[in-house]
Amino acid sequence: MTKRIHLGMLTPSSNTVLEPLTSAMVAGLPGVSAHFSRFPVTEISLGARATGQFEFDKIVDAARLLADARVDVIAWSGTSAGWLGFDGDRELCRRITEATGVPATTSVLALNEILERTGARRFGLATPYLEDVQCKIVDNYGRHDFECVAEQHLGLQVNYSFAEVTDEQIRTAVREVARAKPQAITTFCTNLRAAPLVEALEAETGIPIYDTVATAVWKSLRMVGVDTREVRGWGRLFQEVV
Repeated sequence: MTKRIHLGMLTPSSNTVLEPLTSAMVAGLPGVSAHFSRFPVTEISLGARATGQFEFDKIVDAARLLADARVDVIAWSGTSAGWLGFDGDRELCRRITEATGVPATTSVLALNEILERTGARRFGLATPYLEDVQCKIVDNYGRHDFECVAEQHLGLQVNYSFAEVTDEQIRTAVREVARAKPQAITTFCTNLRAAPLVEALEAETGIPIYDTVATAVWKSLRMVGVDTREVRGWGRLFQEVV
């Protein structure tokens, strides 16, 4: 009997998008399943209460619950490192593995690897976030030699509300960003229902689009030795970045 593969995903408590999308992405992979553990996240801002939601101890406690299910990898399917700094995600992965013995990754570290591997130094950014959060993301990437050549943000703060952004709002944001002809576009929020739109938008714009729900799945599959080309219908990432 072939060993089953269990992907562990850490989820913001108010997120209603990443769980169904993650499960849909792996649904066609025999023997692969996704499993989830939540910790409290209700708003995205630069205030102390909001940034405090991402303290390591809370996330590691949620990771320990996933480890009880003997998952093969644990991914933080969230984008907080975009405004809090990439080093934080690296440290989080170290602490998760130290606490559970399970290898770990994050949506943002996976995205950064994809941008590096594809040479996409000029990118476009589409998010639902507040302007100051967006500026922190752009600045953070700039310090790592990635140039955000176009961005769109919706000015939202309540995490639950991100899931209520319409398909047409997402399409409009991506199309606006695409006008600057970036080398890649990222839909940067795991509670944004963007991943199902990626394949059609890539065909329309000719630009690869890396959604942060998808980046966590892509890296998790790679870490457990699954051929990502078996994931179909979710954009160029799974077919081309191998």
